[in-house]
Amino acid sequence: QVHLVESGGGLVQAGDSLRLSCVASGIIFTSYVMGWFRQAPGKEREFVASISRSGGSIYYADSVKGRFTISRDNAKNTVYLQMNSLKSEDTALYYCAAEPSIRPLMRANDYGDWGQGIQVTVSS
Repeated sequence: QVHLVESGGGLVQAGDSLRLSCVASGIIFTSYVMGWFRQAPGKEREFVASISRSGGSIYYADSVKGRFTISRDNAKNTVYLQMNSLKSEDTALYYCAAEPSIRPLMRANDYGDWGQGIQVTVSS
């Protein structure tokens, strides 16, 4: 059974940084593309970033490009999202997602396994 657990969220001020972590269990981690998504109140879930199995291919949403960095440590079954220069519009529930795939995926419907989500709140 796939289990994804996010951590590292919280309340910060605009301009601050946070690092989210997602630990995966119940899967062969190196066979899975990993992604981060977020959902703000009243809005649809949106793509943030995704990373290939080896970490060699990475994609970002335009809204976070240059500020967020996705990475993975396959030895620890963990994917990270380093978030710098946070803005109030980054406030959302952040989700980790996993899918066995050759290429990084950017649509929520393409992912079959999800974490429970973790709140990130950025005050201005």
